[in-house]
Amino acid sequence: MLKRNLSYLALFSSILALGFLGGCATVEGVGEDVQSAGEGIEEAAEEASN
Repeated sequence: MLKRNLSYLALFSSILALGFLGGCATVEGVGEDVQSAGEGIEEAAEEASN
């Protein structure tokens, strides 16, 4: 059962990674995506603390 769940997790992670990398043509694009994700997390944390 654990092996099956790990297989699903690995498959899902691979698909997610391919989608993420497929959306970014360059290293600069990856950096911008990571930066925008960080800004979104920061905003959500600020809203949660208020």
